[in-house]
Amino acid sequence: MRDGRKGVGSPGYGDTVPPSVPKRTRSRSLETAAVWKPPTRARVLRIRDRLRQVYGIPRMAPHGRPLDELILTVLSQSTNDRNRDVAFLRLRERFGDLDPPTPPPRPIDYEAVLAAPVSAVEEAIRPGGISKVKSARIQAILAAIANSSARTDASPKTDSPSGTVDRLSLEWMREAPLAESRDYLCALPGVGRKTAACVLLFSYGLPDVPVDTHVSRVGTRLGLFRPGAPFEELHDQMLAITPPGEHLEFHVNLLRHGRRTCHARNPACDECALARMCPSRDSFSTLA
Repeated sequence: MRDGRKGVGSPGYGDTVPPSVPKRTRSRSLETAAVWKPPTRARVLRIRDRLRQVYGIPRMAPHGRPLDELILTVLSQSTNDRNRDVAFLRLRERFGDLDPPTPPPRPIDYEAVLAAPVSAVEEAIRPGGISKVKSARIQAILAAIANSSARTDASPKTDSPSGTVDRLSLEWMREAPLAESRDYLCALPGVGRKTAACVLLFSYGLPDVPVDTHVSRVGTRLGLFRPGAPFEELHDQMLAITPPGEHLEFHVNLLRHGRRTCHARNPACDECALARMCPSRDSFSTLA
């Protein structure tokens, strides 16, 4: 995921959350899990305020392109932001919609992506890494959406001059119950809670929060999450503690802190603006 969404994509690295702490501190983390208690609202607000002082309040208007967000998140897996963005731009260049003619950048014709040989999709996204796996995954997701009967009551989208129905449209999620949209996305091939949250939050500003490797690590060290918590619990807890209407801010600022200060192996505790309120600081200082 990119800080402040400066590029074409959103912050995030797929749906796998690795361990939140290095191996050498994991035994201590497991001991802490037995006595962990959910943070109070006052503590969450203090953390939010301190992050806000350091990183500000991110401003990112919902972009309204859920399918782009979904494919971007697939491309983000096991690579960096730059390679992901290059892969997405190449996909758009190769499969840009030419009907009706629009000035660049043209939207991606996902029907063309679905109908193309998988080798053509693989070649387009090669800079993003593991393109063989990702190209097959992208086509599997598009096929599942096209063939889905989960939204038989959805109003068909007929934006094109020919009036044809866009069977790949996810526009219905804008007004649907959030839980229904989340369940639909998580039923797609290879899509989990983090990817679904990216689509709902960044596309439509809906109240869901992605928990990626950075958010998981920082949140666990700060005591926001139970150490060793499974993936579903991390997302449920993040939703439970996030102040109303601040889903984007809390996610992005925790992510920024993980990237810039609270590193996985060698966190910069001496430079950390949250050090005084971090229960994990002593664990790392004793290992220096």
